[in-house]
Amino acid sequence: MNKLFFRNDYGEGAHPVILKKLTETNLEHTCGYGLDAYSMKAAELIREKCGRPEAAVHMMVGGTSANMIALSAFMRPYEAAISAETGHINVHETGTVEGSGHKVLIAASKDGKVLPEGVQAVVDAHTDEHMVHPRVVYISQPTEIGTVYSLNELKALREVCDRNDLLLYADGARLGSALEASEATATLRDLAALTDAFYIGGTKNGLFFGEALVIGNVQLQKDFRFMIKNRGGMIAKGRLCGVMFLAAFENDDYFAWAKHANQMADIIRTGMEKGGVKQFIATTTNQVFPVITREQEKALAEKVEFEHWGDIDENHVAIRFVTSWATTEEDARALAMMMEAL
Repeated sequence: MNKLFFRNDYGEGAHPVILKKLTETNLEHTCGYGLDAYSMKAAELIREKCGRPEAAVHMMVGGTSANMIALSAFMRPYEAAISAETGHINVHETGTVEGSGHKVLIAASKDGKVLPEGVQAVVDAHTDEHMVHPRVVYISQPTEIGTVYSLNELKALREVCDRNDLLLYADGARLGSALEASEATATLRDLAALTDAFYIGGTKNGLFFGEALVIGNVQLQKDFRFMIKNRGGMIAKGRLCGVMFLAAFENDDYFAWAKHANQMADIIRTGMEKGGVKQFIATTTNQVFPVITREQEKALAEKVEFEHWGDIDENHVAIRFVTSWATTEEDARALAMMMEAL
């Protein structure tokens, strides 16, 4: 019997809509490096969706490179980024930010979300030229543990950034899931208005690869393509990203795919609730974190592919299920029944 796959949201290929668009345009000849008509049209469409006609939109290959290139461009050599302890740049990017010469400073957080008072404390602790100078507040929407910043929380971060002359940058690897979450109060336009820059994740929502970096702050836009090229992020066949993002956004399929993933996760959460299975962290996005016994984890692993998230105590662990556009309702209900029967 094939295992149910809930390990991640990028293990499959691309949505058929993406494949169709790529196939239709496959033999066309275009210029390279993201300057083709498809990339330009996709960028214009994204600006329209964001309500930021002045924004610069760059198609990036992946999230880690997007973060590293953007943060490197936005900071001077002595400046640092502020992050939650669970932040992707702090935990899962193999020191790319530090490797580019910038320290990552950890701010107090709650449920994976950076707190404004945590940002202020970091700023207050760095007092002179003998220490790094905080410059960028890095957040993920949703966070690494699937929680979502509310509109009020984003506004509070914007306020503390403005008060301290800091930039606000959002990692949007799973942005679609955050925007379509049942608890969501911040829209795409809200995020675009409140951040200096952010990216729209494609890799984890239906595309083969690619993230659309949106730089709303015009002061950060100058010569950014030089930085992309300098850091190895500019690909000759850049039109592939443009074609995929155009396909994802021209009929708003991007949001529909993310909504489907969240709905499949809701089915699993319902099964957990019926079975009395607790969550490591309560989420409404496409990441689900059950807390089960070690024996249950071992038995479940024979039928389901998932990620071991961490140990809770001697007898209990947290695991992670992730749903995607490709998750079928049949598979989600099968997993829900397993969780209900634990």
